[in-house]
Amino acid sequence: MNAPATTVDNDIAHLARQAREAAHQLLAAPPAARSKALRGIAGALRRNEAALVAANAKDLERAAENGLDQPLIDRLRIDARAVARMVEGVLQVDTLPDPVGQVSDLRFLPSGIQVGRMRVPLGVIGIIYESRPNVTVDAAVLCLKSGNACILRGGSEAIESNRAIADCIAEGIRGSGVPEAAVQLIGTTDRAAVGALLRQDKYVDVIIPRGGKGLIERITRESTIPVIKHLDGICHVYIDASAEADMAVEIAFNSKTSKYAVCNALETLLIHASRAPELLPVLAARFGEAGVALRGCERSRAVVPSMAAATEEDWATEYLAPVLAVRVVDDLDGAIAHINRYGSQHTDAIVTSDYLASRRFLAEVDSASVMVNASTQFADGFEYGLGAEIGISTNKLHARGPVGLEGLTTQKFVVYGQGEIRQR
Repeated sequence: MNAPATTVDNDIAHLARQAREAAHQLLAAPPAARSKALRGIAGALRRNEAALVAANAKDLERAAENGLDQPLIDRLRIDARAVARMVEGVLQVDTLPDPVGQVSDLRFLPSGIQVGRMRVPLGVIGIIYESRPNVTVDAAVLCLKSGNACILRGGSEAIESNRAIADCIAEGIRGSGVPEAAVQLIGTTDRAAVGALLRQDKYVDVIIPRGGKGLIERITRESTIPVIKHLDGICHVYIDASAEADMAVEIAFNSKTSKYAVCNALETLLIHASRAPELLPVLAARFGEAGVALRGCERSRAVVPSMAAATEEDWATEYLAPVLAVRVVDDLDGAIAHINRYGSQHTDAIVTSDYLASRRFLAEVDSASVMVNASTQFADGFEYGLGAEIGISTNKLHARGPVGLEGLTTQKFVVYGQGEIRQR
């Protein structure tokens, strides 16, 4: 027998029904209405800066009392500069090309009908995230711009901030022609609310989690709704036999040190055996100056004895910290085999002057982003020209790589005729 519905179950089901109705209304809302809503949200954030900072102060106080680590507190913080960045982000999304309603591949067929594909919203998107309260704004405006209704569930550590931001979003939407229920925040910190949302497959079309591995694993395990996710960012740079030396060093160094705690940061460096004696000492010195701890295989340590010994676990670890695993491989085949065994299908790069090697790497590495002679830290929506993103997906369906506006839509076939009927 099914367990009786709880108050949380009923509340979440009510939000989901409202979101579904809002999604239907959004299909009829013109782009101008959605743009007006976004500009309204930007204005409301500006007007309510003091209230946002005050609400955030309560979260910061509670975080300190609970012994939250300083990096997490820093991610949680909202000040005047953070509000200004939120406003700028909303206005940037407003200027992006609107994907909804675009028709492509339109062609006439021998029967006389004209067939094409129209880009349309996914419908209702549930977004579950941790720590950063700015995600509340980012998620809301990306969903609105792409014509989707959304249900947002932030972390308990940011509940006061998220509620204040949600109030600004509601204020900004009001009077725009977009239904207010197009953006709804789950206001409770009860963990049961997450489970209840994951069961709303009648009303919610997709779930997008943003947070730690534990959160994403739980959502993937429990959801009855399709999930757009990535679990890890175990990214590689492979320095090929033909790599230009200075380029290889700069790309490897930037891939790791530009930012450490991001999913597109380099976590394992692979290097062709013929280049290890030349390049590993140079790389070790650069990384050492930056405070990056190296963990190497036996062949790596034979060249740079100061490296700590890598274990099997290191090849499958996302450090998100100044730690880097290093492995010497015999050839391109060895590099590809390592990446496809230990990688997380996120982002991997080759440094090479060999065109055929680059083509093989692009074809055979099974990742969402595969790069030739470029830093892995380019793997995000802004750098790809997508504008803002909701996250980076390592799924193969429905979206892969940085998920921007187009990734929050799907396509349907449209057919134009002039009275054609199908003949037997």
